[in-house]
Amino acid sequence: MTSTHWTVLSRILAAVLGGHVLASALSVAIVALASAAWPMARADAALAAMQLSFLPWAAAVMWAFAARSAPRAWAGLAAVALPAAVLSWAALNLC
Repeated sequence: MTSTHWTVLSRILAAVLGGHVLASALSVAIVALASAAWPMARADAALAAMQLSFLPWAAAVMWAFAARSAPRAWAGLAAVALPAAVLSWAALNLC
């Protein structure tokens, strides 16, 4: 495989894996915060969060292919996914 193939493969993996991590982390945070802040059952909050998780996942896919380079795509996704994961952890442990 050429260098271009590896770059495209890296962007595809960033879109799929990075988008999944970002969407999962944000949906967990939404479930924890929504069930604590509003009179909403956890199952309803989970359903709403899973439906909303397609938005950050689609944005992550677009970002992975819009970034100037594959490492920049990974760095941008990590810069958003890491705080989202910390927020999810904090929301689950504090709420």
